[in-house]
Amino acid sequence: MGDIGDRLQGAVAGVVGRLPPSVLRRLAGGTPIVVDGQELDAEVQLALAMLRMTGHRSLDRMTPSQAREELRRSARVFAGTPIPMARIEPDAIPTPAGPIPVRLYVPRGPDRRRPLVVYYHGGGWVVGGLDTHDTTCRFLAHEIDAAVLAVDYRLAPESRFPAAVDDAFAAFEWAARAATALGCDPDRIVVAGDSAGGNLAAVVARVAATSNGPRPAAQLLVYPVTDLSTKHPSYRTFSSGFFLTEAEMDWYRGHYLPDASAARDPRASPLLATDLRDVPPAVVVTAGFDVLRDEGEAYAGRLRDAGVRVEHRRIAGQIHGFANATGVSPVARRAMGEVAALVRAVVG
Repeated sequence: MGDIGDRLQGAVAGVVGRLPPSVLRRLAGGTPIVVDGQELDAEVQLALAMLRMTGHRSLDRMTPSQAREELRRSARVFAGTPIPMARIEPDAIPTPAGPIPVRLYVPRGPDRRRPLVVYYHGGGWVVGGLDTHDTTCRFLAHEIDAAVLAVDYRLAPESRFPAAVDDAFAAFEWAARAATALGCDPDRIVVAGDSAGGNLAAVVARVAATSNGPRPAAQLLVYPVTDLSTKHPSYRTFSSGFFLTEAEMDWYRGHYLPDASAARDPRASPLLATDLRDVPPAVVVTAGFDVLRDEGEAYAGRLRDAGVRVEHRRIAGQIHGFANATGVSPVARRAMGEVAALVRAVVG
């Protein structure tokens, strides 16, 4: 019954996404939700109401294994019809800590040397994987017209910080060496990720900028975690009721960091880095109704102040996680389509 139920919920989500905003608003209760001068998108308001009606549980009330299964289930619900690819190739990257599974997405179209996007999935460093972000990787490959290398880095609490950082950097270095063999342009590598994956992409971009090795041409940070050392004002404004909660972030932080002092390490909190002058151009995306909004925007400001080219977009009516809903949500597709266009403009 599980797969049948997931497919049914996915079909309902797809139908809801095609309804006019006025109908969506009436189904969601009629009264728009306005917080901090922003109006929640009607489609999102209805989706949140449906989650409440179906007894949605926060991940912080689960064990890591239960939370991982819950994310896999919700990813199936929001997958929609998969975007066809020219090919999808599984592989593994050898590292001193063991092999890291990866998956290469190559979009349809004439064979040519495309950009390569190294993608780190979200999930608070505790949940998520190649399958949960399959829709996102297909979408970016298709919209940017780039190959996407999805990285299945080690998760906490089995492997705490800095294991995910080590894996993320090892994957970037491998991608830089292998880009030509993969049919990609080694001078147009983008490190990218959402949420915890955006954190890893930001860290990889900064560390690469200070090393003697290869450097990415750009970074795509979608509602990234940038500061685990404190809670910015958006934590209070959106602490609950808008999908990602303050309690869930506390749960993620507790599983990921080995101790409280690790939160001050710039590899965990890139906002605390002292020097950001040489990092690559950045596309930073934040969601208006998100506990992580303010720290993501603070990081965009730090990059801009350091002289880095930054394109920042706040998707005002959206919540954390919208990048994973492109399979069923027209609003998410439009937003992520704009994001992909910004990346294309940076890498050509």
